[in-house]
Amino acid sequence: MLLVHTRAELESVLAEAKAEQQKIAFVPTMGALHEGHLSLVETADQLAPVVVVSIFVNPLQFGAGEDFDRYPRTLDADLAKLGELDNPPAIVFAPDVETIYGQAVASTQETLSPKPRAGAIGATFEGIARPGHFDGMLEVVSRLFDLVQPDFAVFGAKDAQQVHLVRRMIQRERAGLPQLVEAETVREDDGLALSSRNRFLSGEAREVATVLVDAMIEVVAAIEEDGASPSAAMTAGRQVIEAEPSAKLEYLALVDKSTFAPIADDFVGEAQLIVAAIIGGVRLIDNLTFEIGE
Repeated sequence: MLLVHTRAELESVLAEAKAEQQKIAFVPTMGALHEGHLSLVETADQLAPVVVVSIFVNPLQFGAGEDFDRYPRTLDADLAKLGELDNPPAIVFAPDVETIYGQAVASTQETLSPKPRAGAIGATFEGIARPGHFDGMLEVVSRLFDLVQPDFAVFGAKDAQQVHLVRRMIQRERAGLPQLVEAETVREDDGLALSSRNRFLSGEAREVATVLVDAMIEVVAAIEEDGASPSAAMTAGRQVIEAEPSAKLEYLALVDKSTFAPIADDFVGEAQLIVAAIIGGVRLIDNLTFEIGE
């Protein structure tokens, strides 16, 4: 496992793999790695002989008042976790802001402006709570793709809107390459999705956080077992979260997984249930994908 920081170092270590026409799988992260991230690396290892993991806290996807400054930066611990894998990644790319964007920046969005890629979808759901987030995310992902030139890119399913927008960007701007691989969400024993933000939950808030999973289970069961309409099932799911005083629901919605548009009661096909809530001052998101039949 080789740690590199600059474009020149990255190009140098990838040159041999590309000369030998070896496939490259890429896992972009912002560090603070947990078992969910490590599972993405393990998925990447099954796809290609050369795995690249990036660790970069991207300022462009943090808005005013968000947690850019307190976002955990734990490079040494991250490297230790990666090194403990049965098959550690060949390369860890840990650039600074100047390496990615060509200029230094002191805070989140002082001098940098991302290309507007997210469009109308980027202004919904997560985009309402985090204006500009998806344009900033797509900007760094596109630049990392340019640097790594991977054949496969592995993203976690937990960030549903992110996955949808990256897939659309690849299709529209990059002729379908790299191939996006959506890896299953890794969960705790009680169902809570692993997240770098979970470390900020107090003990009490951690217990409450499973209400997101409870609400999603309620919605799916109402549709699949009780035959409820999507709108009626959503009402039942919202009631689960709203019954918890310390949970502030931001959204609970059912969308068409292929378009990310909200579905009507007569929808048939692959649906994605998405949720966001603030629990104990920590903003959490989650989702489930399931089929709605006739």
